[in-house]
Amino acid sequence: MMNASPPSSESRRNEAAPQTGFNVVNGAAATRLKLAIRGAVQGVGFRPFVFRLANELKLAGWVNNSTQGVFIEAEGARSILNRFLLRLDLEKPPRSFIHSLEASWLDAVGYKSFEIRASENAGEKTALILPDIAPCPDCLRELFDPKNRRHLYPFINCTHCGPRFSIVESLPYDRANTSMNKFALCPDCRREYEDPADRRFHAQPNACPICGPHLELWSGLGEKIFANHHALLGAVRAIWRGKIAAVKGVGGFHLLADARNEKAVQRLRDRKHREEKPLALLFPSIEWAKAACEISPLEERLIRSPEAPIVLLRRRAHAASNFKIAGNVAPGNPNLGVMLPSNPLHHLLMARLRFPVVATSGNLTDEPICTDEREALGRLGDIADVFLVHDRPIVRHLDDSIVRVVLDREMVLRRARGYAPLPITLHSQISNLRHPPIIAVGAHLKNSVALAVGNQVFVSQHIGDLETEPANNAFRRVIADFRKLYGAEPKIAAADLHPDYLSTRYVLESKFPRCVGVQHHFAHVLSCMAENEIEPPALGVSWDGTGWGMDGTIWGGEFFLVGRNTCERVAHFRRFRLPGGDAAVKEPRRAALGLLFEMFGDAAWAMTHLPPFQHLSAIESSAIKGMLQRRLNSPPTSSAGRLFDAVASLSGLRQTMRFEGQAAMDLEFALDGIKTTAAYDLPTADCWFMTTEAAGLPGLRSGMALDWQPMIEAILLDLENGVPVAEISAKFHNALADAIVAVAKSFGLDRVVISGGCFQNRYLTERVVRRLREENFKPYWHQRVPPNDGGIALGQVMAALREQQKEDPQ
Repeated sequence: MMNASPPSSESRRNEAAPQTGFNVVNGAAATRLKLAIRGAVQGVGFRPFVFRLANELKLAGWVNNSTQGVFIEAEGARSILNRFLLRLDLEKPPRSFIHSLEASWLDAVGYKSFEIRASENAGEKTALILPDIAPCPDCLRELFDPKNRRHLYPFINCTHCGPRFSIVESLPYDRANTSMNKFALCPDCRREYEDPADRRFHAQPNACPICGPHLELWSGLGEKIFANHHALLGAVRAIWRGKIAAVKGVGGFHLLADARNEKAVQRLRDRKHREEKPLALLFPSIEWAKAACEISPLEERLIRSPEAPIVLLRRRAHAASNFKIAGNVAPGNPNLGVMLPSNPLHHLLMARLRFPVVATSGNLTDEPICTDEREALGRLGDIADVFLVHDRPIVRHLDDSIVRVVLDREMVLRRARGYAPLPITLHSQISNLRHPPIIAVGAHLKNSVALAVGNQVFVSQHIGDLETEPANNAFRRVIADFRKLYGAEPKIAAADLHPDYLSTRYVLESKFPRCVGVQHHFAHVLSCMAENEIEPPALGVSWDGTGWGMDGTIWGGEFFLVGRNTCERVAHFRRFRLPGGDAAVKEPRRAALGLLFEMFGDAAWAMTHLPPFQHLSAIESSAIKGMLQRRLNSPPTSSAGRLFDAVASLSGLRQTMRFEGQAAMDLEFALDGIKTTAAYDLPTADCWFMTTEAAGLPGLRSGMALDWQPMIEAILLDLENGVPVAEISAKFHNALADAIVAVAKSFGLDRVVISGGCFQNRYLTERVVRRLREENFKPYWHQRVPPNDGGIALGQVMAALREQQKEDPQ
C-alpha cells in the first residue's frame, strides 16, 4: 500500500496561511486527496465507513464503487487528510482488506459536502467480490429478539455479513447488479439503506419480512404446504420424525437428516447412492460440537469464523450417550466433518432442532449441487421427503468449504463458500509480466478453474468431478460466469496434458488463440509455490493418485527441480503395473498384486494367504495374472497414491473402495495415535527417465528412483510375525518422510515444496515438515489453496506465465 508521506514543516506553515486559489477550511488551505483503493472493498460496508469517517473529520468530497474498486476524493486541510488516510487502513471494516492504495495530492476544486456517488460501470473489471459471510453477532441478536422487526426472519443481513458471491450478477457490487434487484425496499428498509449512521447503510442484500424473500415448504410433488415461519416449523417436524428435508440455503441445497437416527442416515445414503463416504454434520452450537469432538483453540476459531467451513475434527471416543452420533455418519472414520450454522436460516432450524443433523450437498453423487427449487424437485425428488425453499435466486452454486488444522495452521481441502472467489495475488517476478487474461481449466477430479487478470488469479469455487453431464455443464457455466463477471476475454488457455480430461477437451474445442498444456504434477508444485510466494529454485514434491506422465506411464510420486525457466523431473517412485487400469483405482488389491508381480513374478500367485487374494475368485485371479504377464491393460505407474493402496491391501485394511482415497485414509487412521520414529528402508537407485519442461516438453536425463521393494519385503515379514497394523502404518509413513529428506539432501536446495492429494494426510504432512526442518530445510505446504486437484488451476496459470516469461524475459 502506498501511503503519502507526512507534510514537511514548511508545508505545515503554508497550510496555516491561506493562499490564492485555495479554499480555506478552519483557517488552513484546503487541498484534495484522490485515492484509488483496490482489494476486498465492495460488499463490506467500505463506502459507508468512508462516508462516516469523512464527515467526522469534516472533509468534503465523494466516494463511489467502480469495476476496479473504490475511488475517493476528499478535500480539507493537509494534516486532516493525512489523518483520514491513516485511519482508512487502521479502522477499515473487519471483513475488508486493501491490496493497493494509490494516493495523489491535487488542487482543491471546492466540494461543499461529502457524498456517496453512483457507481461507475465502465473500465476493466478487477474489483474483488467478497465471499458469502456468516451472520454477524448484531444480526444474530436481532434475529432472536422478539421486539425486533426482523425477529425470526431467515434473510437478515447487514454491511458486515450475508450473501455476496452467491448473489452478485455483475460488477460493481450494487443492489441493481445482484439477485436482490427483484425485491423493492420498503420504506423502513429504504430509510436504513440511506442512513449513514445505520448498520445497513448501503447494505445491498438488505430486506425484511415485508419486502424481502420468504420461505415455503413444499411436498415432494412441489405442492405448497406452509409459508414463512410455519414452513420452517414444518421442516423441523419432518426432520424430528426421521424424514429427509432438502433445504435451499445460500449457495445451494442441503439434504438434512437427524444425525442421531441411524435409520434416517441410512435412508439418505441409500437414496443418494453414497455408500460409505463420510457425511458432514451441522451442529446447533459449539458446546454440542465440543461434547462430540475434541476441538483445539485453532479449530474452534475456524469453526466459528465468518467463513463457517466444515472442519475435520477428531471425534471423542467416549461421548456421553445424549451426544452420540449415528455410527453410519462416518463409518470407520475417527474424524467428523463439523460445521456451525452459516446463514440465518440454519440458525433458526438448529435453534428449534437442538441436535446435530447430517447436512450433505443437495445432489446425486458426482453431480453439482442444486441451486433452483424447480430443478431440485426433479433431481432430488427421489431423495427428499420435503423441500424448504425460498424465492431469492442463487446466481452461482457454492458447496461448503472443508478445512483441517495441520501443524497449527489452516489447510483448505475444498475451497468454496466463504473462500471463493478471493484471488491469489502474485508477488513473484512473473507478476510484473504484461499478459492477456489467462483461463486455466483445472483437472478432471475435484475441478476448479482459475482466471488470471494482471497479478490477480481468481480461483473459482469447487466444481467437482467431471464425470457426469450435469457436472460438465456446471464446469462450462463457471467459466462463462468468470469471463462475464470480470469482463475478461482470455487469449491464453492452460489445461492438463491428459487428452481425455473433459477440461482439456474443452480447451481444444474452444479454439483459444493460444493453448498451453501443463503436466499435472508440475502444476501441483507451481500452485504451492504461488500460494507461498516462493521464487525458484526449489525442490518440488508432488504425490497423488494419478496423472498423465510424459513417458506414457501414470505418474504420481514425483520430484522436480524448479528453476526460473526450467523444470526437471529428477526422482520418482519405482514403477509397478496396475492390472485393469482404471479398475485398479477402485480396487487396492489390484495395486497390491501389481506390486507383488513386479517383485516376484509368477511366484506371487503362490502367496494366496495374503489379504489381496482373499475374496478374489479363481477367474478374477487368473485374469489379473494374465494381464500382468502379457502387459495388457496394465499401465506402469510411479504413483504414491497407488502405493498407499497396495500397502492398505497387503495390511488387510481394504481390498475395494467405495470412494476416492478410502484405502489411504484407512492406512492413516490405522496409526491410532501411535508414536514411533522407526521407519522401513526406502532406498534410492539411479535410473534414466523422461523429464518435462514447464509446458510439458520432454527430455531424457539420469535421476533417482525410490525403491519400495525392501520396504514391502519388510512389511510382509512384519505381517507374518503378527506386528500390529498400526505399527506397520507408522513405519510406512515414516519411511515416506525419510525418503523426501534423502532426495532433498541429494540436490541441496534449501526450499522444499510439497503438494498433491497425498498431503491431505495430516500425519504424513506433519512428519515430512518436521523431518525437513530437523535437517535444516525450509518446507512449504498448502494453506488456502487445496493440495489436491482443487489447486491445479492455479498451477496451470503459473505454468502459462512461465511460458510468457520465456518469450518476454524483461
